[in-house]
Amino acid sequence: MELLCYTRYPQEDLIYGAHMAYSMHLAWRQGDEYLPFHHNEGILYAKAVQDPRTGVLQVRTLKQPWLFCRRGGGYGVAAVRTDGEGNGDPSAEGCILLFESDDLVHYREIGLFRVCRSGTVLEARCAYDPENDGYRVCWRTEDGWFEGEGEPFAEAELRQQTVRRIEEPQDSEPLGKKSASSAELAGVEGAVPGNVIAISDEEGAYLKKKLTVPVCLEQRLTAERAASPEALAQVRAEAAYSDGGVVTRAIDWNLDPADGSEAAECGAGNGHAKGARRIVGAVRQERFRAPFAENRADPCCMYRDGKYYYIATNDADGNHTLFLRCSETLQGIEDAEETLLLDSVTYPGIGGLLWAPEFHEIDGSLYIFHAATQGEFFWEESRVMKLRDGGDPMCRADWSEPKLVVRRDGTPLCEAGKVISLDMTVFESEGEYYAMWSQRQFLPVDQGAWLYLARIDSKAPWKLTSDPVCVAKPEYSWENNHTYVVEGPYALKRDGRLMVTYSGAAIDATYAVGLLTPEPGGDLLDPANWRKSNYPLMSSRSAEGEYGTGHNSYLTDENGLVWNFYHARPGVDGPRSSYARRVHFDVDGEPMLDVTEENDLPERFKIVELLLEDGEESGGNT
Repeated sequence: MELLCYTRYPQEDLIYGAHMAYSMHLAWRQGDEYLPFHHNEGILYAKAVQDPRTGVLQVRTLKQPWLFCRRGGGYGVAAVRTDGEGNGDPSAEGCILLFESDDLVHYREIGLFRVCRSGTVLEARCAYDPENDGYRVCWRTEDGWFEGEGEPFAEAELRQQTVRRIEEPQDSEPLGKKSASSAELAGVEGAVPGNVIAISDEEGAYLKKKLTVPVCLEQRLTAERAASPEALAQVRAEAAYSDGGVVTRAIDWNLDPADGSEAAECGAGNGHAKGARRIVGAVRQERFRAPFAENRADPCCMYRDGKYYYIATNDADGNHTLFLRCSETLQGIEDAEETLLLDSVTYPGIGGLLWAPEFHEIDGSLYIFHAATQGEFFWEESRVMKLRDGGDPMCRADWSEPKLVVRRDGTPLCEAGKVISLDMTVFESEGEYYAMWSQRQFLPVDQGAWLYLARIDSKAPWKLTSDPVCVAKPEYSWENNHTYVVEGPYALKRDGRLMVTYSGAAIDATYAVGLLTPEPGGDLLDPANWRKSNYPLMSSRSAEGEYGTGHNSYLTDENGLVWNFYHARPGVDGPRSSYARRVHFDVDGEPMLDVTEENDLPERFKIVELLLEDGEESGGNT
């Protein structure tokens, strides 16, 4: 496969501004043209730099990416580091920015590699030279092109004694620029091409599975014939997808012959086959309106005791109330009646800005975690409500007064008026319960919102039992688009693996969802054991007409399917509203949040047929 790396020309700021466009994108060659991966969105973003005195982050982007093969396998990327608007970065003068990757999906930023003593690097190229068992690097400044040798993955700078002036590299290996023509890039909107490299078919297949939306290719049944209605109820539809995945769904069978949906048949077999009739069924696929609840943000849905419950931030009244919905069916929450759970006048200290409510069951008890403020925005704090034993989740009186989340010494989690906490979520790992939340320091300086983690007391989950540690900051330019924020974490456990999705950027059309995962077996309270994926899993490019997708949560329904509940805007300036879509899991078992209903189960696969035996003997063949 031929693989092209590129950046893009920025568009209107809310649509695809400099923070997004100045990142490395990937496209693959198909016939006479290139096709973009990942909705023509960046795969590799530069990290922000942090002021060591104040902790304040400063956004960085990248230009002129150059892909190359590493010694011993894997790949490297050389690029020019720029500021948030794509202009020169004084802190990177004389340097190029380096990354490494084993699979062209997951990257690690090595950092700056010095190639010259002064001057702004405008373009850089790098290649491993097997004859000399070293790397050749060339770069361009205002003074022209230069070349040198060194070990960019092991040393801090180029070996200056090897530096020499050169003419502009020609289209030859290893340092020549082999790019793409404008005709080949016709299908890649806004592309500013870098170089092209050849990768193996196996590597290309992996990229397609990770970075393209899978489509349903085939629908098959777990049985072609059922001996009884009881056996029929066990038959499932298996959908096979282009990434190799298989999803099993229930079927709603029509057993009523009065509507003409069946056809009589006789089975074959030596004159002693049972009679059978053809049964038609509809593959079960709940499909929510988009959106299904306007002015409802940060949605959370729970399946408990055979019922579905839904709660969300209420933007319709300025975040002064929280309402619950309940339904016997998943899709029924679309139109279920709302019941008031909490308002901003009932309890002392609970004012406006009731944000991000979440259901969590801990040691058999049900809780709702949410944020509220006793005054203005700068007093927002995380709180916990408990349902009394045997209580009805829909009965307001069965819920306790919200309790303030406190540290292990009993003091408030944050200093009101200076630091806020919100979006607290809970998960269990190896018998311990943990809380993760977004915390933002405003005074003495605004550091932006960071994600923190601590153990909690499972019997009193508003109490921390460990000191908080920061596990993620808004380092990537897609996370600090318009504001430096990471928030809205929510855990997803699958096949024994823990994953946390979270949201970044402002809550406008630039809002997006990323992935944070711990190292298996590692100490969760060690920040070094958490890995953050470089690119967003869901954004305004994931589904047509949905902008600012974010603050999601997960639900496993009665059939074992996992659903993603999230908010988005139906239009760039539309209200934050609730959406829901099934979660697909990729080749690595990670969530894919951009599989729309049309790709998930096309219309042609929704109706299936099967032979149901009538249980009586019939003589002869027909």
